[in-house]
Order: sequence, then C-alpha cells, then structure tokens
Amino acid sequence: MYDRKAAQLEMDEKVLIDPTLAGKSREEMGLEPFTCTEIRSSIMGISVFIYQEVIAYVIRRDSEGSFKDGLDNNKKIPWNEVVNQSMFNSKKKGAYSDLMMEKKMLLKIQNENLLPKGGGSYQPYLEHRVFLHYFITKEKENVPKYIFIHMIKALRDSQTIKRTWIPYGILIS
Repeated sequence: MYDRKAAQLEMDEKVLIDPTLAGKSREEMGLEPFTCTEIRSSIMGISVFIYQEVIAYVIRRDSEGSFKDGLDNNKKIPWNEVVNQSMFNSKKKGAYSDLMMEKKMLLKIQNENLLPKGGGSYQPYLEHRVFLHYFITKEKENVPKYIFIHMIKALRDSQTIKRTWIPYGILIS
C-alpha cells in the first residue's frame, strides 16, 4: 500500500538520513511526487503498480459515478431502508431466501467476482448492499473505485488480522 501516510513516511526517512532535507518538497528530496494511492508489488522481479485508473482501464469503465464508503452495519443509517427497498421490496432487512432469483444471482456475482467477501454467509455487508442497490436501480456507480477500495481493505485486513490456515481451506481468525 502506498498512500499519503506511506509517502509522508518516505519523506520522514529521507530527513532522518539527511537532516538538511527538512522542509523541502518531495521533488527536492529526489522523490517522485505523490499523485494517488497505489498498490505496489513485484511479480517475477517486475514492479507492478495498481491504482484506480488502471482498474478503470482494464474493465473499460469510466472512474465516475456514485460511491459510498465507510458505512458500518448500524441499523440507524438511512441507507438501510433505501437498499432494503430495492433488494427486498421492503424497508425491513430480509433474509437471503427472501431475495428474488435475479438479485441472488447479482449477489453471487458480486461476492465471487467484483467484491469477494470472507466467510460463508451470503448476507452482504451494508456497503455491498449499496453497491447492489446501484446495479438494481441502474444508477451510475463508480465500479473501479469500489473494486480498488475493496482491494485496499483486503490488503489492510491481511496485514492486520492474524490468520491461520489449516487443511481443507478452513480459516481460523
């Protein structure tokens, strides 16, 4: 993960090595300017940089439209009624079995391809239900941003949550 925090840490390390660089810009320190959050990796010795516009290019979809993030599963959030109406045709949250077949299929596609989620439950998180709501209502959404933010969250989770794998793919947290 290379974000503003990582960029600042990079600058702070340069200043620790050479205190005369204090107060200088990234360019004056010999660093590239920070332009956007990236996922940086290396595959077979080749540097790979993934950012939102790369995802937009790969899936051939503009990086624009509606986007909601940071929604927790608090029942008092107004989005609950909105998405429950579009998914379950009711203001109250229903069960997976209450979904119509086409919405079950959309949920399956989302969970397995677009925004994979851990665990065996088909019950989507509120953010996933908002994502589905946009598809169901045909409102333009920022799919590349959803995918990129989901990738970032998955990377952060993998770095902060201690996980132990045992045979047959069972996950113990």
